[in-house]
Amino acid sequence: MFGKLRRLFVIKTRGEAYLIIYALSLGATARGSAYLTQYPGWGGKLLFLACTGAVFLAGAKILDCLRYERDREPDVGK
Repeated sequence: MFGKLRRLFVIKTRGEAYLIIYALSLGATARGSAYLTQYPGWGGKLLFLACTGAVFLAGAKILDCLRYERDREPDVGK
């Protein structure tokens, strides 16, 4: 039961990773635009860049982890 539930939260393919990165980017831009209205000027722009930059770093880490896990798996059937 818990194994099936746990599989829902495991990223297995690059397509799933791109969907998660897209969702993260939508949230980050929404948060960044809120920062732009709350903090006009350079402060808001820097916070907006920090939000979007975090998505770039997280996306790169997700894709690297997928590549690492794929290379780590033993070749079954070969």
